[in-house]
Amino acid sequence: MTELLQYVANGLVSGGIYAIVAVGFITIYNVSKVINLAQGEFLMLGGMVTVAMIGMNVPYALAAFLAILIVTLIGVLMQKYVIAYVKKASPISLIILTIGISTLIRGLASLIWGKDAYSLDPITSNQPLSLGGVNIAQQSVWILAAVLIVLFLLWFLMDKTMLGKKINACSVNPMAARLMGISPAKMSMLAFGISGATGAIAGIVIAPLSVTSYDIGVLLGIKGFSAAILGGLGNPLGAAVAAFILGIVESLGAGYISSGMKDAIAFLVLIVMLLVKPSGIFGERSVGKGGL
Repeated sequence: MTELLQYVANGLVSGGIYAIVAVGFITIYNVSKVINLAQGEFLMLGGMVTVAMIGMNVPYALAAFLAILIVTLIGVLMQKYVIAYVKKASPISLIILTIGISTLIRGLASLIWGKDAYSLDPITSNQPLSLGGVNIAQQSVWILAAVLIVLFLLWFLMDKTMLGKKINACSVNPMAARLMGISPAKMSMLAFGISGATGAIAGIVIAPLSVTSYDIGVLLGIKGFSAAILGGLGNPLGAAVAAFILGIVESLGAGYISSGMKDAIAFLVLIVMLLVKPSGIFGERSVGKGGL
C-alpha cells in the first residue's frame, strides 16, 4: 500500500507540472484560438534564465522574478510581432508557425547556454518530508503549491475582475467585444504574456527537482498539450484534472510495468480515452482560429 501511495504522490507532482503547462495552452487558446506549441519553450526559458541570473550573483528570489518578467515579455512580443501579422492564416498554418518559433527559441537557447543540463537549489531544503511512509521532496510541495496558486489567480482574474470579463468577451465574440471598445489584439497579447508567466513559473519550480536544459520543454510541452486536449481544450479546470490523471497513470506505469515505458503508457491512455470521448473528459470547444 505504501508503494502505491508513493507512486501516486510522484504522479501528482508530475501532473502538477503538466497542469501549469496545460493552463498556458488554454489561456492563449481561449482568447485567440491559437494553439501555441512554443509553450514548452516558455517553461525552458523560465528555468534557464533563472540559472543564468543566479550565475551573475543575482539573489534567488529576484532572479526568479526577473525570469518570469522576461518570459512574459517574450510571450507578448511573440503575439505582437509574429502572431498578429498572420492573424488571417489557417489554424494549421498557425500551428506550424508556433512550431517554428519553438525550434528557433530552442536553437538560440542551445547557442547561449550550450547543451549541458543545469540545476537550481531547492527553494527550501533537500530534506524529504515523510507522510505515512511516503517520502515527498520539499520541492514537490512547492510545485503543487505553484499549481494551486496559478489556478486560483487565473480563476480570480477571469471571474472576479473587469479585465477578466474583457478577456472572456473576446473569447466569446471578438466582434461584439470590439463594438464595446475592447481590443481583442491587446487581450490576445495579455493572454500570451500570462501564458509566458505560467510557463516560466513551471520551469523555475521543476528545475530544483530535476534539471533544466535547452530541450527540456519539448516533452513537457507535448504532455501539457495532451492534458489540455484530454481535459477538453478551453477548460482550465478540466485540463488540470486531466494533467493529474496523466501524471498518476504515468507514475503507476513506470512503477508496475517499466520505467522505460512510462511515456508510452501515458500516451496510450490518452489515445484510448480520446477514442472513447473525442471531445475530452470535460468537453471541448471547437478548435479553430477566431477573428482576432
